[in-house]
Amino acid sequence: MPKFIIEREIPNAGELSTQELQAISQKSCSVLKNLGPAIQWVESYVTDDKVYCVYIAPSESLIREHAEQGGFPANSIRAVRTRIDPTSAE
Repeated sequence: MPKFIIEREIPNAGELSTQELQAISQKSCSVLKNLGPAIQWVESYVTDDKVYCVYIAPSESLIREHAEQGGFPANSIRAVRTRIDPTSAE
């Protein structure tokens, strides 16, 4: 199943409280449940003004549907072509 990186521009994302992040996560999970098991949220990284999310999904269009239903921005969606890490140097 393809993996995607989603860039979400959210001003002051790094200042969101634990409660705000929990509410966002709950909304995302609710939408995912309604969309079915074909789309999965793996993890997200919160920076000062953006959130980067890793998803597994059959298509970019399903990720866009999740964003639309959840009211989340999806400024950039990129398919992961391969993965490297320090062991790739060996």
